[in-house]
Amino acid sequence: MTHFLVTDDKPDGYRLEDILKIIRKDIFLRTTKIMEDDRPEAQVVMDNNVKILGLLSESIALAENSTTVLQKSFGPSRDGKPRIGK
Repeated sequence: MTHFLVTDDKPDGYRLEDILKIIRKDIFLRTTKIMEDDRPEAQVVMDNNVKILGLLSESIALAENSTTVLQKSFGPSRDGKPRIGK
């Protein structure tokens, strides 16, 4: 059972891309707080966060594409029923 995403049991859940955008924003805000910290550890964390932000942006684009494909092919989700799968 999913805790966050829209499902039959959780029709008020989030779309994947919306959760990823929230996480991306949080990481971005944390990263900006360590930008001026010249310690090696802070720089490693900042570099990692920048890479993670890029991966999140790619993931958001993929999730949005999936949503577009589903809406174009099957229309909006109705009554919490999946448009594909069982």
